[in-house]
Amino acid sequence: MSNGDDEAADEEAANEEADAGEAEETALSADTLDQRLDDAEEALDGAETEADLDEVEEDLNEIEADLDAADLPEPDEDDEDAEDPAAELEDRITDLRDQLEDQRGPYAEDVVTTLEAAQSTITDTRWTEDGRPDVVAAVDSYLKTVESEIDTAISAESGDSEDLADAVDQVAQVIEGSALDPDEDEETIAALLEAAETLQDDLEAAEEWDDLTVRQQLDAEGFYDVLESENRKDFPAEWNAVKVYEELGEVEPIVKALETFDSDFMEENVLDTLWRMGPEEAYDAVEQRAQKRNVRPVQILGKIGNADATETLHDFIDGDGDAALQKVTLRALGEIGSEESVQPVAQRLDADNYEIRSAAARSLGLLGDTRAIEPLADVLEDDEANEVRASAAWALNQIGTQRALDVVAEYADDRAYLVQSEAEKAV
Repeated sequence: MSNGDDEAADEEAANEEADAGEAEETALSADTLDQRLDDAEEALDGAETEADLDEVEEDLNEIEADLDAADLPEPDEDDEDAEDPAAELEDRITDLRDQLEDQRGPYAEDVVTTLEAAQSTITDTRWTEDGRPDVVAAVDSYLKTVESEIDTAISAESGDSEDLADAVDQVAQVIEGSALDPDEDEETIAALLEAAETLQDDLEAAEEWDDLTVRQQLDAEGFYDVLESENRKDFPAEWNAVKVYEELGEVEPIVKALETFDSDFMEENVLDTLWRMGPEEAYDAVEQRAQKRNVRPVQILGKIGNADATETLHDFIDGDGDAALQKVTLRALGEIGSEESVQPVAQRLDADNYEIRSAAARSLGLLGDTRAIEPLADVLEDDEANEVRASAAWALNQIGTQRALDVVAEYADDRAYLVQSEAEKAV
């Protein structure tokens, strides 16, 4: 009998396992998953609290997990119109999640986030004289709304950006610590959020410095005040103002013009002005432009003579690239006169281009470092280009020590007239 009982038990277990498999397969079918999504959608429509929404989200998570585990039929790749049940279900889940998020909140955290953005707008923006009163009015209006909603009186001490931003920050701290419930205090949170968004909109509508045209900005800063009324009508007035500032020796307005105008004409002429002046105050603006490997800014750096520029300029003479830029850069390095330039400049005495070799020799002469005597003597003896040899002789005369002069004096009968001329100067 025991054998019969065992066989019956095994058969019953097998049947139960088969039924469970069929039930699981049914539960993971496209139709069943679709029905479960219908139920979730109905529950979402009827949700009234955050807890209700949490339950719907949990249901969606379970459905999504079952969808991943389901073995649904795949569409025929050769049939563009073939149905893809898995993709359709995934789209439904995504849509329901979006609807779920839309129904959540509003939360106190949303208000705080909006206020933090408004605070940054206030402090990070340069307001015009016309825009400042609008900013003050926007903050005052918001503070009154806050007082009526949560009975908290906060005011800005002045119209200064720091004071206005501080008042907004105080409101944010109060709201953050008020433990407003998204269900019980829904109307209050919604009103605070709407007011915060209105504040941000009003701030964005207020006139800021960047809203002005370049001419309006310069006019507000008094850039044109140096012009007589009749000169302001001349075109372009900006260039006339730059010329007046050059005559007055006032560098700051000229640099302001360089940094403000998006005009090739103005940039070219302002750079020419700064080249004539060579002012230290223009270093930062010019060095920034020199990094783009433009010739005129490099020339101005030579005129300014700030040794900080050498780190940038040494890169411009490395290799056999732009010969014109290299010649200008070598000249600028010589004018700056930093001893750190002696070695990199001396290395260019071996350049393939004879004009670069010549510029390097003259640069060494301007640097005036005695370490350059031997390499210049070698150039004078061995270089095949007379122009380069003449530059080396000139450089040795510039260094001017007895050893340098003795080297040049030996070439009084040189084949090249320019070298002879330099030798006579040495003698």
